[in-house]
Amino acid sequence: MSGVSRRTCRLARRRVVMRARSRGYHMTTGHSKQTDAAVTLATAGLLIAIATALGAFGTHALKPVLPAARFESFEIGVTYHFFHALGLLAVGFAQCAHPEDRGLRWTSRLILIGLTLFSGSIYALTFGAPRWFGMVAPFGGVSLMVAWVVFAASVWRLRRPATNP
Repeated sequence: MSGVSRRTCRLARRRVVMRARSRGYHMTTGHSKQTDAAVTLATAGLLIAIATALGAFGTHALKPVLPAARFESFEIGVTYHFFHALGLLAVGFAQCAHPEDRGLRWTSRLILIGLTLFSGSIYALTFGAPRWFGMVAPFGGVSLMVAWVVFAASVWRLRRPATNP
């Protein structure tokens, strides 16, 4: 190696990797951890837009044609969709401030899973899915509850300053 030892190359490579990691860059995936926050925020924005559209569709198109009990169920799905999409927005902002926190990343994933299972199953039942499909909603509810417990634990852990050994 033209005058440079292998050890020197290894040390230089290690310094580059450590500097990149300290700036939030993933050496394996090639993207910044800030990208996770941006994806979470964009997803939250889309989910809020979809919830708005579904709410308007339900009120103007479904209310006149659905039985009252079915329409109430649909409204519950939309309400939970809104609340948790807004919560996901807050998680995205928390990720902007703390891009390294794995708990916040897991929170956003669990919210997406929970919304898909909970509100998605309610929407499917509204549009005529078989009754057994309603058994999916509790799994979505559990996912949402776990997401908020993980979020609370992450925020609690972040309140303390990190100690450097």
